[in-house]
Amino acid sequence: MTQEEKQDGSRSELGKLAVWSVTSAKPGNGVDMLRDDNLETYWQSDGAQPHLINIQFQKKVRLKELEIYADYKQDESYTPNKIIIRAGNSFNDLRDIKVVDLEEPVGWMNFQLTEENSQKEYLRAYFIQLVIISNHQNGRDTHLRQIKIYGPHVNLAQAMGHPIQYTTPEFHMYSSIR
Repeated sequence: MTQEEKQDGSRSELGKLAVWSVTSAKPGNGVDMLRDDNLETYWQSDGAQPHLINIQFQKKVRLKELEIYADYKQDESYTPNKIIIRAGNSFNDLRDIKVVDLEEPVGWMNFQLTEENSQKEYLRAYFIQLVIISNHQNGRDTHLRQIKIYGPHVNLAQAMGHPIQYTTPEFHMYSSIR
């Protein structure tokens, strides 16, 4: 399993299914840097706050967690201090899911996307927006090194009605007809 997946396999990374956009970016530090799996690269905004990162899916998906990698030790005043996570069906009907204050973050930060008083284990949405309200030391532009978005893991064999779960690749290979 990769670093992004929990050991129990309870989630799957869904970022590759989305269209990612940002309100602004310095040349050479665009939105692709958020998804390159390299903690040494970063997206850098270029303009007035708030800075927006939009994650848009073609169909309504089940979302469980959002993870952000930030490094205050390297980025100092470029590090986000206050963020809002919004969700909805489009840009026009977004609602706040989380408002988070970050205190000199270093490393991966995990945010559950279910609403505070909800009994649901996931959120269904077409659109997620990350809003960077302010930075440490009143910095203007932002650095974010990575973003991952996860949904609940779906066992395809169970979803297709297979009652038996195979554990070896040899048996699993012949468990369905193409």
